[in-house]
Amino acid sequence: MVDWSMARRVAGFAVKSDRLADPGVDLGALSDEFEPRVEAYTGLVPAETIPRPEVVSRAGWVDANLTTMADLMGPVEERMGERFERMGALAGPLRMGAGAALGAELGLVTGYMAQRVLGQYELSLIAGTARPRLLFVGVNLLGVASLLNVDREAFVRWVAVHELTHAHQFGGVPWLREHIGGLLREYLATVDVKLDAKPEESGDEAAEDAPDAAAGEEDPDAGRPRSTGRRGGLLGDRELPPAVEGLVDRLRNANLNVNLPDPAELTERFKEGGLAALVQTEEQRGLMDRMQAAMAVVEGHAEHVMDALAPELVPQHEGLRDAMEARRASRSAPERVLMRLLGMEMKMRQYKLGKAFCDTVVAEGGMEALNRVWQGPDALPDLGEIERPLDWMARMDGDSRRLAAG
Repeated sequence: MVDWSMARRVAGFAVKSDRLADPGVDLGALSDEFEPRVEAYTGLVPAETIPRPEVVSRAGWVDANLTTMADLMGPVEERMGERFERMGALAGPLRMGAGAALGAELGLVTGYMAQRVLGQYELSLIAGTARPRLLFVGVNLLGVASLLNVDREAFVRWVAVHELTHAHQFGGVPWLREHIGGLLREYLATVDVKLDAKPEESGDEAAEDAPDAAAGEEDPDAGRPRSTGRRGGLLGDRELPPAVEGLVDRLRNANLNVNLPDPAELTERFKEGGLAALVQTEEQRGLMDRMQAAMAVVEGHAEHVMDALAPELVPQHEGLRDAMEARRASRSAPERVLMRLLGMEMKMRQYKLGKAFCDTVVAEGGMEALNRVWQGPDALPDLGEIERPLDWMARMDGDSRRLAAG
């Protein structure tokens, strides 16, 4: 359904650079040095060997993540295909057009993110048998270290601690990957995509598939994937950031032999949250809250560990956290708008709230207290407890007393 070859071509154009840059640090040696330190501090022992670090280009990062994204989109694509089959003679052209449009949009999103990611413990939460990878985007590590005006080697070492912590989390907590993957599968199973066609272009079968279109009115979203859940733009009538509109224009003018969606149409999709506009029923919101809380713990735990081990493992570490936080806070208004649309704003919030949660728990009860989050899915804090870590500690203390009482 999604034209993945289109997604790769558009992302390849959008990344701006496919240079494989050497960060100037032996990441394999760092991994050997850091793994026992991370294990000793966190108490997490991976069941299998941690993958060797790989330095990749932005294009290499895109390739890895579009492969994972194809796994994630599988259930949604299947339901979209079923909807298309009900549209008779229009099915073929609509399938091709929607597939190209979705591929172009995914390519834009992934290409944008590839310009910013530093490292990633990459694993497919859907395809549980896929081999995890430990990726570092060399050109971005060099660029951000220069932009922040911090010591390059210190910065790379600091980021490496973060990614190795993720490897210990998912390798050392047997249920974590399946739990988050299960939430994601359950969420995707609730996404019911609806395809509407203009009444004058469709037969009765397609018209029956569009009960929410008012009689006699033209549907501006005709033929586009829609959700049966609530819709609504994140930004009202605000426009797409000029930088993104410019990228769309360049893509349209590039020799890609593809008919990209009209910029106005693409703008509307971004205003509605892009593919995330396939949300959200009350059930979906509950699942999303649970996923966000779990990921806040995962990200916040890694942020805590990288700062806790920095004095021991990262020479010239002073100022790295302040510089990174200043960079996150100083993004331009258009970039913040785009981050919100791509869901990256929530990820930044996960870093901040999750780290504050972990810092507070460790300050109150030590690493032993924090490690209770890994006892099982029920031990994970909810979103409210992420912001009120003492409430989570009280709940865990109460659970322990009940267990002790039998």
